[in-house]
Amino acid sequence: MIHSLGYLRFETAKLDEWRTFGTEVLGLVATTGPRDDALYLRMDEHAARFAFLPGETDRLLAAGWELPNRAAFRELVARIEAAGHAVKPGTPEEAADRRVEELAHVDDPNGNHLELYYGPALDHSPVVTPHAQRFVTGNLGLGHVVLSAADIEASYAFYTEVLGFRHRDSLRFPAATFGGPEGQMNWVRFLGCNPRHHSVALCEAPMPAAIFHFMLELETLDDVGRGLDRFNARQIPVAQSLGRHTNDKMVSFYAATPGGFQVEYGTDAILVDDATWSVKEITEDAYWGHAWNG
Repeated sequence: MIHSLGYLRFETAKLDEWRTFGTEVLGLVATTGPRDDALYLRMDEHAARFAFLPGETDRLLAAGWELPNRAAFRELVARIEAAGHAVKPGTPEEAADRRVEELAHVDDPNGNHLELYYGPALDHSPVVTPHAQRFVTGNLGLGHVVLSAADIEASYAFYTEVLGFRHRDSLRFPAATFGGPEGQMNWVRFLGCNPRHHSVALCEAPMPAAIFHFMLELETLDDVGRGLDRFNARQIPVAQSLGRHTNDKMVSFYAATPGGFQVEYGTDAILVDDATWSVKEITEDAYWGHAWNG
């Protein structure tokens, strides 16, 4: 039922840093929004794909998931409630703030807050990015987000059996990476809701309501390469070098953001046909590159 990842909302104590990082480094476009004290960033015709609200901490407030229409929205809300999960209707003021027709709130089993909505208002003025790059969005949504899921089975069941995501791939990693028992292997589950390989990934790690990274996809390798130059010129730490993933085949790198998590900046990902796709376990995350730095 879910159409795509529509927006991400953050609280931040570093609003000025995010403004510079979002526009000058990532190449997003600052725009106006309902709150004068917040930062809104565009990347396509949607009014804003990112909202940064001033606060005392840096954290993900909500991942916004777009539904295709009112009927699908209300059917999904009913399904979530029937499965025993609490849904809070959004207020008209919240809908106006997000520039959508209607929304609802729900937390996943690991405390990650989701906003379900339909009818986003579009901004048809030209998007002139600072570095003339173009992002791959449209029906694929803004990109993807990786969330923590200490109880991976509960989250997997919620996203696939209730929300309707499709399982695309899995990867095992040492639990000790995030403070777990030595010798134990934990899971990352990659889940899709449209032809993008994954719009959300669930990482089995004891970090409730934590974001590991979000991904932006660019149209060309040159756009990604010039982005890497901007990160290096500003001495922003690159956590993983340029490389090609084994699951979605994306060529990308990972780097630090002002929020303490990472951004993946990439291109050339595959599109999935669910009629022919079969779930696999990948045993390496890259064909080449993606070397960890530090």
